[in-house]
Amino acid sequence: MTEVLSNARPEKLVAATAEATRKPAGDAASQAPQGPRRRLGPGRSLPFGRLIGPALLIAVWWAASAFGYLDPRILSGPGSVLSTTADLVSSGRLQDNVLISLQRAGLGLFFGVAAGVILAVAAGLSRSGEYLFDGTLQVKRAIPSLAMLPLLILWLGIGEQMKVTVIALGVAVSMYINTYASLTSIDSRYVELAEGLELSRWQFIRKVVVPGSLPGFFVGLRLGVTSSWLGLIVVEQINATKGIGYMMFQAQQYAQSDVIIVGLVAYGIFGFASDAAVRAIERRVLSWRRTLAG
Repeated sequence: MTEVLSNARPEKLVAATAEATRKPAGDAASQAPQGPRRRLGPGRSLPFGRLIGPALLIAVWWAASAFGYLDPRILSGPGSVLSTTADLVSSGRLQDNVLISLQRAGLGLFFGVAAGVILAVAAGLSRSGEYLFDGTLQVKRAIPSLAMLPLLILWLGIGEQMKVTVIALGVAVSMYINTYASLTSIDSRYVELAEGLELSRWQFIRKVVVPGSLPGFFVGLRLGVTSSWLGLIVVEQINATKGIGYMMFQAQQYAQSDVIIVGLVAYGIFGFASDAAVRAIERRVLSWRRTLAG
């Protein structure tokens, strides 16, 4: 070994020593155990995770009632509410009022979505449409639909037409604002590419406009569904003879808090279910997107 070292050239020894010095450091870095990668997103979603919050709220309500912290004259307990619900269902009163409310909310949502999308497309794809509609709808955005109730009652009376119109106005504004914003935020490079490929107007709308506007459309639809239920609560207390709101208004006159809570729970269930349905459709239609909500 000594003879080999003595016969080796100095420059070879220096090179070998340097290589030996560098190699362990590199190997140690490559073989060092790496910890779990830190996830910056919200994590995996549970199938029924959104029900955890409402379930905890009901549990607190039930416990407060069971331990006597709630005065039943002010807020009925869950047991009393369930008993009242069973009585309303057996008499058919709850089903009749629910059907009327669903009809009003459904009609208002349908007309509001249709009007909002048509106006957004007209304003988003045409300068003349933008000049005609955008300013007016931005002004309407600052005016709550419920503030127009006196004028709508004067024009349309106090029947079903007025109630559906109030709901549709709130939905239309939400649909217009979000769909229009999504349309106008489409990257201009896609428009230039469509022009370079000489796409027709219909092909441009189908391949560029529709995919680009769908995220804003679904945001507007979720807000529109919420607006339809908010408007329904108010209009059903104006000269109504049927509906969940009318049932609650009648219960308020007789201090029946259990019936009022039944109405509130019905509104909450329908609002949560409709929003969940829109979210499910959105995930299916926009499955090509990778987002934090996914």
